[in-house]
Amino acid sequence: MTVILLRHGASTSNLARTLAGRSTGVELTERGDEQARAVAERLAGLPIERIVHSPLLRCQRTVAPLAEKFGLEPVFDERLIEVDYGEWTGRPIAELLEEPLWKVVQRHASGAVFPGGEGLAQVQTRAVAAIRDHDRALAEQHGRDALWVACTHGDVIKSVLADALGIHLDGFQRIMVEPASISVIRYTPTAPYVWRLNDTGTDLSALAATGPQRSAPTSAADAGAATADASGPVPGGELGGTGSADNGNAER
Repeated sequence: MTVILLRHGASTSNLARTLAGRSTGVELTERGDEQARAVAERLAGLPIERIVHSPLLRCQRTVAPLAEKFGLEPVFDERLIEVDYGEWTGRPIAELLEEPLWKVVQRHASGAVFPGGEGLAQVQTRAVAAIRDHDRALAEQHGRDALWVACTHGDVIKSVLADALGIHLDGFQRIMVEPASISVIRYTPTAPYVWRLNDTGTDLSALAATGPQRSAPTSAADAGAATADASGPVPGGELGGTGSADNGNAER
């Protein structure tokens, strides 16, 4: 079975440089809407069998054009919801950079537990279980390889990719996951294989940007990485990346 991991498009929280987490009412920006439509066009020629998404609004909005194009009814899975950042939810990324926990999130993610929220190790466990459960169900239903889409958040996607790549969770900040990007994993009886990672299409102009030209972090993880190593690129995801404030929400 093959899953296309789709990160939601640019959100209002990304624009505000805050850690959205599970806050309600976080919409896509105009750019995010454009990205959602572009993703639907990019995937239009593929035999997609199922669309699963996080219950949060920004993911619902991202898959809407895709679901309409394929005539599919999207299914939400609570296990694909954004990280519960607890007391960090809604706070400015710049403010969170001063928290002692920030460095833990960047360098020892498996030991990071957000105050009043959940730990990143818990996030990986629930997210990987969700992906594998849907993958197994499709295999039983079709008896052949099937292609499906799971739309969720930056840090969630990064944790699933780390598992597929055989990387310890402490290294997941090294993975980039930008808004509206797709990453592809094919699960086989013996091992998962990553076919695509952070694919955002043909426009690679962002790779040429340096210093102030780079987009601001979109997540706690993203911003953290920027601070940890100001000389290098910032990881993608809300808690460590180069993109939006909601790159995963803790990813960028």
